[in-house]
Amino acid sequence: MKARLYEKYAGEVAPALKEKRKYTNIHQIPKMVKIVVNMGVSASLEKGAVEDAAKDLSLITGRKPAISKSRHSIAQFKLREGMPIGCRVTLRKDAMYEFFDRLVATALPRIRDFRGLSPRKFDGRGNYTFGIGDQTIFPEIELDKIKRQQGMDITIVTTAPTNEEALDLLKLMGFPFAEK
Repeated sequence: MKARLYEKYAGEVAPALKEKRKYTNIHQIPKMVKIVVNMGVSASLEKGAVEDAAKDLSLITGRKPAISKSRHSIAQFKLREGMPIGCRVTLRKDAMYEFFDRLVATALPRIRDFRGLSPRKFDGRGNYTFGIGDQTIFPEIELDKIKRQQGMDITIVTTAPTNEEALDLLKLMGFPFAEK
């Protein structure tokens, strides 16, 4: 069974984008390729910080995160080459649509005083990156078991060549952008 949001994309969003932008080929219609969720952890924290972040990220995404290690030694930050400094998960296909659905429907509305995300955070190539300051907005995280608050960066990668096309795609998918 396909994800609910994929069925929405195929049934409503793709035809609407084709009509609005006058695409001649179905392969020109923008679509989401992947979602990358990244949690950076300060190297100066205790040893279990990266494992705690990885555990939280696996609860949120349903996938085992890859541990990111430092490439260079930087004495100012007390960082040595090969030290774990964060974790990340790349979601594609059905897992991506399920995570996007949970993010838009349950997690983002739980942010205090949430009025939408800025539509100015595109990178110029149709990809949208935003940060979340606290992992507790996800209902999978139990507040009693959290040792420290941890933020994350979420990148939505699309096939759209321009920011305007990606903005149209994400708006039609139900992403909550702030109004001007």
